[in-house]
Amino acid sequence: MLVMLVGCGGNSSNTDSGNDDVLRVGMECDYAPFNWTQVEANDTSVQISSVDYADGYDVVIASMIAEKIGRKVEIVKTDWDSLIPSLNAGAIDCIIAGMTETPERAEAVNFTTPYYESDMVVIVRADSELVNIDDIQQLAGYNVLGQANTTYDEIIDQIEGVNHMTPLATYPRMILSLTSGEADAITAEMPVANGVIAANPDLAIVRFAEGKGFVVDTSVSIAVAKENTELLDAIQNALNTISDAERLQIMEAAVNRQPAVEE
Repeated sequence: MLVMLVGCGGNSSNTDSGNDDVLRVGMECDYAPFNWTQVEANDTSVQISSVDYADGYDVVIASMIAEKIGRKVEIVKTDWDSLIPSLNAGAIDCIIAGMTETPERAEAVNFTTPYYESDMVVIVRADSELVNIDDIQQLAGYNVLGQANTTYDEIIDQIEGVNHMTPLATYPRMILSLTSGEADAITAEMPVANGVIAANPDLAIVRFAEGKGFVVDTSVSIAVAKENTELLDAIQNALNTISDAERLQIMEAAVNRQPAVEE
């Protein structure tokens, strides 16, 4: 649901103004398989505190980009709503957090080309009568939940007559709402849904027929502060060297190793 290096806030320079040896990347560390927090180190994780590590698709991409531009990656665990403000305040250098470029966000920060694209689906309980629907309009009258301040929540209003639930701040809380029976369906991108199902076999993914699904941009891009055009170019050039096949392999591996969802 984001970005990386320095050059924010009131700095009018087009060059980096922070530590040229470190790339500070902001992400939630709570949005598997894109990013999550764990207590054990592994080959792909990055330490974020004295006891915690970040891992996931975004962490691997961030580490690869940092290496390609000659920096050491530093993951800065940041609440979703604070990512862009933190970037523009100079607390992080970029956002790599599954963030989709929107016109509103593009007014505040610059984006690279997408580093991943997927399909939008919903997750339901495996024993639900909704398992076999193929049109989002068949969700009319049901409780559908999304994540606050994301397209996951905005797209729900495309369903006529839906009970659009008050969005929740984190995805793990959304999953708990679904498993507890409060929500009938939650919105998700396909890699997120695959990860959720792998950890929760009592849930199921609903995909929609062509032309019957949500109208939404599911691509995600890296965000950099407006003034930091030099860093934007460096990150874009590094991103261009990661093939589509390699990106798919990185996501598949992230889905396979992500931990079970816990609140």
